[in-house]
Amino acid sequence: MRRYGSAVLLLLVGGAVLRISLFSELYLRYVQPALRPYLVISGVLLMLLGSVAAVRGMRQREEEPEEEPEEEDADEDEDHGHGHAHGGPRIAWLLTLPALALLLFPPPALGSYSASREEAQRAAQGVGTFSALPAGNPLDISVAQYSSRAIYDTGHSLKGRTLRITGFVTHGSHGTWYVTRLLVTCCAADATISKVEIRGDEVDGAPQTDSWVTVTGVWLPKGKLGTDGAWPPVLKATTIKQVKQPADPYDTR
Repeated sequence: MRRYGSAVLLLLVGGAVLRISLFSELYLRYVQPALRPYLVISGVLLMLLGSVAAVRGMRQREEEPEEEPEEEDADEDEDHGHGHAHGGPRIAWLLTLPALALLLFPPPALGSYSASREEAQRAAQGVGTFSALPAGNPLDISVAQYSSRAIYDTGHSLKGRTLRITGFVTHGSHGTWYVTRLLVTCCAADATISKVEIRGDEVDGAPQTDSWVTVTGVWLPKGKLGTDGAWPPVLKATTIKQVKQPADPYDTR
């Protein structure tokens, strides 16, 4: 079996990568959409390498002469005298665990646990005038965009607009809850948090943590622009609707 160890590992990892990138959209839980072609190519190459390694192992097995019992015993004694001969392949089999986990039970997207461990993030823009928002009422806007404009826009482009945001629910103290979204630049490892506090007469108890909701409402000014007092921004809700998690759970700037 040791002869086929590298082949099995390559095939498992390649299959797992193709499973999340070519045959589903699960890769969006971990990386940006633009990286999909590279994942597919990597998965195909790993599968090809695994197939080549398996064929090579079969040929070597066919070409090897049958060993005499005495020689086999001698080889076993030699291996016991050099413990490292078995250590490498045996340890390498541990790599099958993450590959199998990704193949059979892909980890979920980052959620409230990650958000609770992230320090408050600030938008890249400083205080100033933002470009005008597109027409539409209500207007769909990302959590990150709403947060940036609410905290930094001296032109108050959110004022007087009916806005709609979608994200997962996180809870604060004293019954406060937020619509939260994680912004990914490259992959899940660099995710940063954006969140909007939800208030209003329509808020009758907070939804369950990690449930996804779409909230429609209007901007409720809070604190001085560009200061900690303005964060997190507030949306006064008029309607709240529970929705399914989108295929791409991460936000856009």
